[in-house]
This record gives sequence, structure tokens and C-alpha cells, in this order.
Amino acid sequence: EKEKRKKAPAYQWQDTALRVIKELSIPNFKRSSIFKACRDNSQAVITQALTDTKELCKTGEKWKYFLKILSSKK
Repeated sequence: EKEKRKKAPAYQWQDTALRVIKELSIPNFKRSSIFKACRDNSQAVITQALTDTKELCKTGEKWKYFLKILSSKK
């Protein structure tokens, strides 16, 4: 396996996006949507959506649930 280089994110929202991707096992093809969501929403909104997703979405594709929660908050 290729060695992964850790590069510090330039912005807090990037760090948040990486955490969401890791915690919800976001597939590669949906990562750009997560980065956009984290850039366009406050840290508090993202954290709440992440918490809700982990509590309420026990099966299926968690990224769909996460993005659905975010779209309902706008």
C-alpha cells in the first residue's frame, strides 16, 4: 500500500470534513460533497448532523442520511 502523507488542513472545515468522512465511512465518490457541505455550513451544524446521523442511521448509506439532514436545516 502507498504511504499516506498527512498534511495539515488549511481550514477548520477541511479538518471537519475529514472527520466526517472517517466517522461515517464516506465512499470516495461522495467526498467532494462532504467537503462542500463542511465549507458551506457552520461547525455547529455539521457536528449536530454528524451526531444525528450516528444516532439515527444504523443501517444503509450514512452519507445519504447526513446530507439529507444538512439539506433539511437550510
